[in-house]
Amino acid sequence: MEYTIIAKDLEKTYVVKRGLVRRRIERVKALRGVSFRVRRGEVYGIVGPNGAGKTTTIKILSTLLLPDKGEAHILGYNVVTEAQRVREVIGVSLTVERGFFWKLTGYENLKYFGMLRGLRGKHLEERVNYVLDLVGLKKLGGDKKFFEEYSLGMKARLSIARALLHNPEVIILDEPTLGLDPPSARSIRELLVKLAKESRKTVLITSHNMYEIEQICDRVAVIDKGRIIAEDTVNRLKTMVSREVSVEIEVLKPRVSTSEIAELFSRELSAKVIVNTDEKGLTRIKALVPFGEDAEFIHRAVAVLQRTGAKLRSARIVEPTLEDVFIKLAGRER
Repeated sequence: MEYTIIAKDLEKTYVVKRGLVRRRIERVKALRGVSFRVRRGEVYGIVGPNGAGKTTTIKILSTLLLPDKGEAHILGYNVVTEAQRVREVIGVSLTVERGFFWKLTGYENLKYFGMLRGLRGKHLEERVNYVLDLVGLKKLGGDKKFFEEYSLGMKARLSIARALLHNPEVIILDEPTLGLDPPSARSIRELLVKLAKESRKTVLITSHNMYEIEQICDRVAVIDKGRIIAEDTVNRLKTMVSREVSVEIEVLKPRVSTSEIAELFSRELSAKVIVNTDEKGLTRIKALVPFGEDAEFIHRAVAVLQRTGAKLRSARIVEPTLEDVFIKLAGRER
């Protein structure tokens, strides 16, 4: 089996200055021996809580950071000693807004970046038009609009188009659909699968969106506190919670924060939960419960929530998902 990305025992420590009056220096261990391999034609996902080490990992693979220990290779090239060769074969998108010229059109932006990549003449124009059409920007008029007129979804499409401009064999994307509306996110997910399956590209993504990861990734690595704590296909990862059920509770207007709700469930119910509140004030709590204990858990959970002043909207039991695996392994508020 051909592996296009190989990371072995990667370690990275940041030196951080804390305090305004009494300055002190702290060493933060971001990666603690991260190892994984990604195959050609595969969509590989890295998931984990904030601060788990996802972005540090892909920045090392993208030659933007040097590891303290360990090594990584892309298509056989060492990301440290052969960084320039690595940059020639990867396409990277770490943000959807930075790095573009706001007073240039999408076409003009890509033409500029294509020239930086060494593309010239007719081949440059063909590649620019091809990737604009591939990501759906031509039908949205994005080739003629100034970047400052772009919606967030159009910016995300242009960022991916820039990553694909020189036809790289490996594509590395950090949160590619963050903040996008559902149609734009779906379009990008479909594009990534197409690139992997039809064009045999290697696609490596990070995401907090468990639904997205579950839909498009062939394999997933769960990273927490700088270590990969699980790695497998989505279906095999789900077997880790096969003896448990997922309980989802929705409430309105609790008087406490999401972090305080998570602490209440941990202290009084000994349960790891994920708690999110949307813009309309609807708070969703998700927990894993052993088979046969779900009814009692819901009864006790509702009693705890009522003390916060929350109004119960719904409570249900659902089949295990990748998010449930995340709760079981990491169990932190996102």
